[in-house]
Amino acid sequence: MTWIIDGHEDLAFNAVVLGRDLTLPVAQIREAEGEQPAHNEGVATVSLPALRAADVRVVLATLFTVPASVQSYGYHTPEEAHGQAMAQLSYYHVLHAHGEATLIRSLKALDAVVTGSLPRPGLVVLMEGADPLRAPEDLEAFVEKGVRIVGPAWHGTRYAGGTREPGPLTDLGYALLREMDRLGVALDLSHLAEEACRQALDVFPGRVVASHANSRAIVPGDRQLTDDHLRAVAQRDGMVGLVCYNRFIRSDWTRAQGKAAVSLDDLVVHARYIADLVGSRILALGSDLDGGIGREDVPREIDTAADLPAIAGRLEAGGFARDEVEAILYGNWLRVLREILPDSEEG
Repeated sequence: MTWIIDGHEDLAFNAVVLGRDLTLPVAQIREAEGEQPAHNEGVATVSLPALRAADVRVVLATLFTVPASVQSYGYHTPEEAHGQAMAQLSYYHVLHAHGEATLIRSLKALDAVVTGSLPRPGLVVLMEGADPLRAPEDLEAFVEKGVRIVGPAWHGTRYAGGTREPGPLTDLGYALLREMDRLGVALDLSHLAEEACRQALDVFPGRVVASHANSRAIVPGDRQLTDDHLRAVAQRDGMVGLVCYNRFIRSDWTRAQGKAAVSLDDLVVHARYIADLVGSRILALGSDLDGGIGREDVPREIDTAADLPAIAGRLEAGGFARDEVEAILYGNWLRVLREILPDSEEG
């Protein structure tokens, strides 16, 4: 079994907002929440022990805040969003301090995680939706604490149009991209609305990724990437993390059909399409497990995050060579992370 880098997991959201103790086995989290968790975010699949069981050595761990218009516990103001994101960031620092995870803020830390025998995953912090930045100048403080990738949108934000809320980059959005470039922070295209995405690609000169997105040619909708998006990411030598959400894997899937209706083979269809279009060098994983979805919403082979290694065999069955599979599971993300992390924390 080879090891894995997962390019998108909402670990802190699950711990801080949903109250899940991620240091426990998934079975214990499920037992505590019951068959139908009261928070309505689905049956848990992720915990730190499950990630260790899958040999997930690095996770792009998010700061994910939700507007109050979507969830009652969400933010009303930039100040509230900022406070919520800081609480999530503090959670990652607590995991690091307690030896449950390693906060990766430098190449030195990355190398120690991927080459060592530490029984805990490394965390590279990604901000999903930029509203926690009260102004673009706030980004520097987040970078000092570990943020290395920013996605300006989730739904629409003060910075950009987003999923189901189309629109352009705002003036704040352009200013944020300039600040990201100055600080060497990578841009996550996931959730950016079509117009905002096109503008960002036109003006942002730095590293570009889509941490969790599949192909729009297979599953229509503004949450997936068009062929032009995929070509743009490939031209930037960026990364696309394949998402394990059934609705983003098959356009005809509904919850009424159950998880058994979708297989990892269906996810490989996206991988094959993208590889045939622009090559496998941009392919990686961005599972988004427990990202507002639960066990009932992911392919039948995945009961918990411990089952992520099953993707390797399905990729090989889908025609990917062994070296391509290893690149998709960890090598491609590793290349990008080596380019966006400083040599040392002081850097």
